[in-house]
Amino acid sequence: MNDLIGRVFSFEKQVFPNQSALYEQLASNGQSPKALMISCADSRIVPEHIMQAQPGDLFVCRNAGNIVPPFATQNGGVSSTVEYAVAVLGVRDIIVCGHSDCGAMKALAMKQDLTGIPNVAAWLRHSHAAHKVVTDSYPEMDDAQRTRAVSLENVVAQLAHLRTHPSVAAGIARGEIALHGWFVDIHAGLVLGLDGETGRFVPLREDAPLPVALPHAPRRAADFTAGAAA
Repeated sequence: MNDLIGRVFSFEKQVFPNQSALYEQLASNGQSPKALMISCADSRIVPEHIMQAQPGDLFVCRNAGNIVPPFATQNGGVSSTVEYAVAVLGVRDIIVCGHSDCGAMKALAMKQDLTGIPNVAAWLRHSHAAHKVVTDSYPEMDDAQRTRAVSLENVVAQLAHLRTHPSVAAGIARGEIALHGWFVDIHAGLVLGLDGETGRFVPLREDAPLPVALPHAPRRAADFTAGAAA
């Protein structure tokens, strides 16, 4: 802990003075983040570090298992963060980011006894779809492979949950919001992205198009023109 406190002093004496113009701009003009990133609370996954982001670049929501509960009338921290990012800050890109060796997904994949941590057990119910997909649709795997498969399918499941949130659904329909599914392989230092066309995760590469789960494009189900009769 003393080491962390020492870094606070370093921020005050070194980091802030070197970026004082940026902080002055953010303090005066407010924030306009480029993306909302929903990632795991795992201490090894730091969204700003992975994206080499500056203050003001990312609006970040972290929780165990990078979970997005489906929209409900009951208030929740993730739901409120998503709504604020879209409706108030005007974020146009939302990233759900999972990772390898995720403790939450490992507990789900291995059906670990969670009776001692009932809140975690209840929270992981939002990932049961991922577990069911792997159980019913994948061949036999070892423990590590199963955990990885559940972690990847969990990203897909949480992206589906995102689309149940009214602010997100409306933004997608207008073509103003794109969804991204990412997976950080801690061991390889590699970031994978979900390709919405193939349904597969592929490495992010400088010389290749960015894989996008759901690109910006109007997605209105009904076909009406302005002023036309119903």
